[in-house]
Amino acid sequence: LDSIDLILARGGLITPIQTGVYEVTQKMRDALVEGKDGVHACNLSALIADDLAAEINGMRAEKGQEGNCKAYIADAPTSDDMLPELKLSGHPAFQRRPAFHTLNSRAMVRRYARNVGKTNKDVTVIVAHMGGGSSVSLHRNGLVIDTNDALGGDGPISPERAGSVPGFPLVEMCFSGEYTKDQVKKKLVGRGGAVAYFGTNDIREIIARAESGDEACETFLKGFSVSVAKYVGALATVVGGKVDAIVLTGGIAHAKSIVEDIRSRVEFIAPVEVYAGENELESLAENGYGILAGEFDIKYYHPDRF
Repeated sequence: LDSIDLILARGGLITPIQTGVYEVTQKMRDALVEGKDGVHACNLSALIADDLAAEINGMRAEKGQEGNCKAYIADAPTSDDMLPELKLSGHPAFQRRPAFHTLNSRAMVRRYARNVGKTNKDVTVIVAHMGGGSSVSLHRNGLVIDTNDALGGDGPISPERAGSVPGFPLVEMCFSGEYTKDQVKKKLVGRGGAVAYFGTNDIREIIARAESGDEACETFLKGFSVSVAKYVGALATVVGGKVDAIVLTGGIAHAKSIVEDIRSRVEFIAPVEVYAGENELESLAENGYGILAGEFDIKYYHPDRF
């Protein structure tokens, strides 16, 4: 362990924070423990990394070794680069906020940029991450200027999440007396989407059932593809259609039938690239190498400052 110089952790649910790499500090630890911006298993990551770094530094001190191991997070899921006008909703009580697959989405934009001989600051890319939850994000000049709240009931349909739903039926459900607050939230995130329709979050099973003639599964898959495509199209309008590429990623990007359906609906906007898989460990490693190479500006979390 005493040979380790850096530990890169997945970011937790903390705001205000912009995209990028942050050193784990006591202020960050306090915010993650408090859980004021949400409670999720990812909140533990920075705490574990920082504890391990302290243990390694203790070992080094005992052996008289030089060097200081540090813990960092990269691209926390609640990172916020959104433009002010894009946070606006139709009522001041419902401000839009980002909660998306920041880590993998930004890494895939960097991958695309490298493949075309550019950097992420030189391209405008829409990324659709399709996994247990779905998020669609607009990347311009290295910032994520618009996206959906994938943890808060906003966005496309996914295997486990309902995505955006009609408002009045949701209000009626909330006041029906049949469900608790937590049960309603679960219908939106956790037991929505494919789970609500078919009792499974395995998109492969739904594809197999559709291919065997199950019309309900076939309709769901079309609806899933359309919902992702509609969000891609909506984000394209933010930049006047000037998009260099559309990247499809996440586990569901392995499903060729879904990818081709989405491609047929959005490729009039920009070329479609497919980087399938949940590439989050690879993304963490990439950020770690970037820190060691001096390629990233290290940021520090301040609870009262953006």
